[in-house]
Amino acid sequence: MGRRTKIVGPAGSYGPRYGVSVRKRVRDILIKKRGPHVCPFCGSVGTVYRVAVGIWACRKCGNVWTGAAYTPRSGLAPYFKKYIIKE
Repeated sequence: MGRRTKIVGPAGSYGPRYGVSVRKRVRDILIKKRGPHVCPFCGSVGTVYRVAVGIWACRKCGNVWTGAAYTPRSGLAPYFKKYIIKE
């Protein structure tokens, strides 16, 4: 019998531990972090991955940039210029 994680999603691995409000908060963060992201440079979907906390990279165009901890672009991103970093 599989795990019943329809409501809690990826936070279902914690089981009954830590309380429901904490698990719901973790669920929202994990869904935001693991979901498909759009590359701000080439526009491809699903090729963006997180290198470390706040560091994101695109497999297609090879750009590496800083963003938020759980999303490639922070809420302040519209106010700042895009910089292309090639290694």
